[in-house]
Amino acid sequence: MDQETRRFIRRLGFPLGFVGVIFAIHLLQAILNLDLRRLGVFPREVDGLPGILTGPLIHGSWEHLFSNSVSFIMLGAVLFWFYPRIALRSIIWLYLLSGFGIWISGQPFSYHIGASGIVYGMVSLVFWSGVFRRNVKSIVLALIILVMYAGFFEGIVPGKEGISWEGHLSGAIAGILLAFVYRRDVEEDEVVPEVEEEVEERHYYLPRDTFDMTMAERRALWESRNEQ
Repeated sequence: MDQETRRFIRRLGFPLGFVGVIFAIHLLQAILNLDLRRLGVFPREVDGLPGILTGPLIHGSWEHLFSNSVSFIMLGAVLFWFYPRIALRSIIWLYLLSGFGIWISGQPFSYHIGASGIVYGMVSLVFWSGVFRRNVKSIVLALIILVMYAGFFEGIVPGKEGISWEGHLSGAIAGILLAFVYRRDVEEDEVVPEVEEEVEERHYYLPRDTFDMTMAERRALWESRNEQ
């Protein structure tokens, strides 16, 4: 196994580990016939605050789980490979900010579960990093994400019943914020070597101190130039 392959696998460790955890929880829930929805975020209730930490780990169905898992691994791979300096802290902040956004703005009297808010935050982060960083790599990644997640905007507006669009929107906003905050955290392959610009020597018809002279001195200078 070459060094690049080992490095790629190592950087996939966190996304794969997180997906492993949520799969284990859902499998346990299915085997023991548990209902863990009460571990989700319950908006604007103090008792619902712990759900910010536990809600993303709980999923309502296998379909919900698979959808979020595939996107989390793909986007996690993009972040940890192309933005390794900000990847882990960005995901942690997205985890917390998307959950807090649900707690503030989520539909009341219901538990909000799933990692969709984090996924939407990762999509937003990669896209807006291209906007704020404006280098070739970031712009290309932004365009790829735009094509892959063309239906992204449908999930951040009220629509299907049972979908926590507030969580999607909170994650998307958090992604924009983090892309802006971390825009100057330059990765190694984004460093542009400084090039010293050659200063062209400017030639002036008259000496620079011409207008500091008296009129008589300027007339004498002009006459001496004409005599030459």
